[in-house]
Amino acid sequence: MKLVKDSSISRRGALLGAAASGVFLGTGVATAQTTAPLASPPVRRNISSFSTSNWRDHFDNLNNGAILCDIDSRAVQYWSEDESVYKLYPSSVPESEELTKRGYTSVIKKVEGPSWRPTPSMKIRNPDWPDYFPPGPDNPLGTHALYLSWQYYRVHGTGDTRKIGRQSSNGCIGLYNEHIKELFALAEVGTQVKLF
Repeated sequence: MKLVKDSSISRRGALLGAAASGVFLGTGVATAQTTAPLASPPVRRNISSFSTSNWRDHFDNLNNGAILCDIDSRAVQYWSEDESVYKLYPSSVPESEELTKRGYTSVIKKVEGPSWRPTPSMKIRNPDWPDYFPPGPDNPLGTHALYLSWQYYRVHGTGDTRKIGRQSSNGCIGLYNEHIKELFALAEVGTQVKLF
């Protein structure tokens, strides 16, 4: 069986083809479009809701530095002890108020390449989850984790960049992996942390 290609072009097809190729008809002369081709719209981040804070409104001092996790604006701020370094990062926050713990804590451990085990309550909500996630690109804690004095709570990275700027965690504060790597280098064991 031999296939025969229909070479006829409808008026609509010709107009759509001309529009797609950037050629305008109607003046008797075909003119190539001189403007730059349409580019993808720039990626928009959820930065409009960021609000910077004065550390004095939340901490008595900057001994060991301070990390402020603002649940409402979905941002993490860091101040070094001598105030020479200030950082502001977009973050993910807990999915619901029930999963959100607010108050003061501190960094008690720093782990590069963390492993992860779901908490007992996570396993109840998600029984299909594995009991253990080894370090690596699929680990929910990302590349680095700051363990807080509250059991099960962390400031950590994530390989799932869609989570940042959203209510998407089970209680932890998540950062882009490149941001947690930077914060990991700045923060030390003993850094004060406030979630509000």
